[in-house]
Amino acid sequence: MQHEANPHEPSIVGDKPTSAEPPTISHADQPQLLSDRSFWGMAATQFLGAFNDNLFKQLILLLAIPVAAASLVAAVNGAGGAGGAGAAVAEGVAGGAVPKGKQDIATVVFAAAFLLFSGVAGWLADRTSKRTLIIASKVAEIMVMLAGMIGFYHYNLIGFEGMLVVLFFMGLQSAFFGPPKYGILPEAIRASDLPRANGIFLMFTFIAIIFGVALAGFLKQELGHDRIWMVSGVCVFIAVLGTLTSLMVWRVPAAQPGAKLRSQDLFIPGEMFRLIRSNRQILLALLVSSVFWMLGAVVQAGVNLVGLMQLGVGDALTSLLAAMMAVGIPAGCVLGGILSKGRINPRVVTAGAFGMFVCLVLLSLPGGPTGHLLGFYGSIPVLIALGFFTGMFVVPIQVLLQVLPPPDDKGRMIATMNQCNFAGILIGGILFGVVTAVLAANGWRQNLVFGVTAAIMLPIALFYRPEERALSDE
Repeated sequence: MQHEANPHEPSIVGDKPTSAEPPTISHADQPQLLSDRSFWGMAATQFLGAFNDNLFKQLILLLAIPVAAASLVAAVNGAGGAGGAGAAVAEGVAGGAVPKGKQDIATVVFAAAFLLFSGVAGWLADRTSKRTLIIASKVAEIMVMLAGMIGFYHYNLIGFEGMLVVLFFMGLQSAFFGPPKYGILPEAIRASDLPRANGIFLMFTFIAIIFGVALAGFLKQELGHDRIWMVSGVCVFIAVLGTLTSLMVWRVPAAQPGAKLRSQDLFIPGEMFRLIRSNRQILLALLVSSVFWMLGAVVQAGVNLVGLMQLGVGDALTSLLAAMMAVGIPAGCVLGGILSKGRINPRVVTAGAFGMFVCLVLLSLPGGPTGHLLGFYGSIPVLIALGFFTGMFVVPIQVLLQVLPPPDDKGRMIATMNQCNFAGILIGGILFGVVTAVLAANGWRQNLVFGVTAAIMLPIALFYRPEERALSDE
């Protein structure tokens, strides 16, 4: 059921509640989680947003790899692959050279938007109704996806660099969507429901990733490079649907309606630094979360690189490989939520971390004609398992960062988490560029990039143990 509005609640245009209002919905007014229409509206909004982000970003990442970029340049110029930059790239690949592409640059550009604007987004998420900010960000998504469609249509004029500008604005829109999206959950549902809610939320997110990433490669391959702009038309339609579902989200008052924007809010506010320094559990959770997303950026780009360059399976099957990680994540998220019901369970985190480590080692093993022991078909179950353990690992950490901050700082803490996560993604883009450059310079196999991520994951599996604690509804 949907909560009825009252005169003190903010409207869609952002009316301010009185300062006497609590920042959360009364427990007595809350329906059961699975019968809460607003929860499912938020989950659908997140699903559609994640689908769009991953469909569009995967198109850019595939475009960033030299083989894909060369064929697109040839298509839009009607050159059939001959002449110019396209022919140079194609000739280099045929001769055995394996250029690293521009996935690292695309990853850094996308992450930079979050780093630059997550602080302002967190301030807005506490100053205004999170529902208002969610709806506004979804409207902005429509504009960005329209720009993407126009950019792909005129790719021969703006080139890859022009699409990076669109990618930056997509990251900017996502930066303002993140704090209210996650910050509204602890305000609108019971604390004891947070593990299950986050499990369902993340399940929807990663199901969206499956479809978004897989569909990107399939549509790009089937439509051909000269009609890639049509894929962005799908993104525009999905953005409109997401805007409509966002209207179902809970009406909640602003946590700090009178908060003023300060220079420190452009980055991480001083009170957040003090809170992080004074709470070791928050500090460790933020560090582990950022490392996790750093590794995620490297693994995603690594799967694209290995699929296209080492296994040579094409856009559609490469995107299918990338989507396999997301196949296992929903089950891992749900199991992590069940095992963590009503509490933070450190054993779930440890099991997830060790499982991820083993899967990454398996993906890095040499063998076979391509130098990749598992090959295409062997990689599929391992990537699914990697996703499963990822889901188990991430749910308790996310819940911890939602429940530990004071109620009126939750929006800024989520923004801080986003900043740390995307600092990790930005570093991951740089790390991927460095690692692949070293591999190419020495003629080493591309799948060794997974061995590097396994080595970074091992200390987390061995030493990180979040504090076990019960979750109270009070």
